[in-house]
Amino acid sequence: MDSRRHFLKGALGFAAASLVARPAFAADENQSARFDGTWFDISLAQWSINKAFWSGEKDKMRFAEIAKNEFGVNAVEYVNQFYMEGWSRPVLDELVKVSSGEGVRNVLIMCDREGRLGDPDEAKRSQAVQNHVRWIEAARALGCHAIRVNAASEGLFHEQLKLAADGLRRLTEIGDRYGINVIVENHGGLSSNGAWLAAVMRLVDHPRCGTLPDFGNFHVNRETGEEYDKYLGTEQLMPFAKGVSAKTHNFNPEGFERDMDYPRLMEIVKASGYRGYIGIEWEGSSLDEPTGILMTKKLLQKLGGRA
Repeated sequence: MDSRRHFLKGALGFAAASLVARPAFAADENQSARFDGTWFDISLAQWSINKAFWSGEKDKMRFAEIAKNEFGVNAVEYVNQFYMEGWSRPVLDELVKVSSGEGVRNVLIMCDREGRLGDPDEAKRSQAVQNHVRWIEAARALGCHAIRVNAASEGLFHEQLKLAADGLRRLTEIGDRYGINVIVENHGGLSSNGAWLAAVMRLVDHPRCGTLPDFGNFHVNRETGEEYDKYLGTEQLMPFAKGVSAKTHNFNPEGFERDMDYPRLMEIVKASGYRGYIGIEWEGSSLDEPTGILMTKKLLQKLGGRA
């Protein structure tokens, strides 16, 4: 317990310094009047550069610096998978130091490979909850507002509903003690069914538990090709949204996403009243990562985004 307190104390020191150095990142910034015609801010999901990070071509510790200096984006969304091996206080301290030094806002941490929060096995479900706590602690130290989790489970529709809600509620109550939101992405299985995930949110019924709609991830079953309507799903998830992922794979000659009606999707987001960050998440293979990221950024700017 003492080591955990010392771990947080050191990292929080960097976070506090970062807040002093960046007054523009006040909590009410997104609610302030905008005179440039924009209505949301753009962030960059680390997964957009996953090939370069996995290969070692780019340094995962310099992510915030890369986002700002290579792509002109001043807010970032981390992916825990890049840091799971060798995770430590010095690693966290360095991430805080780099982002603070660059004046980059840390928005959230995307968490995977920590167990199923809706696992039918009680012991495994409880362990999954505990496995996520270190990322809640990291999010607080980084100044993030949330961790993004998955609502994976198995069984019948209503069984999975109750199991996922149970694990999420437990984790959200922990997150609440740290001032951190727990948000769920539509990420395969029933979580990509908008009606199901919305029902999970209503069952959890906690102000710190929400969704992170991903435009391009309504794949209920990739093996069978079962898809959920992305426009309906986005509309169902937006009332609970505390983040949005702007997934892209391909672009047409006009600079719009080839396989998704982005103006329609963004109008759904805007009509919901959401005014938070929308994250670039390039995941295509038709372009290299830098080009895909910049094309996505340009598209979001065209639709009302500010980097």
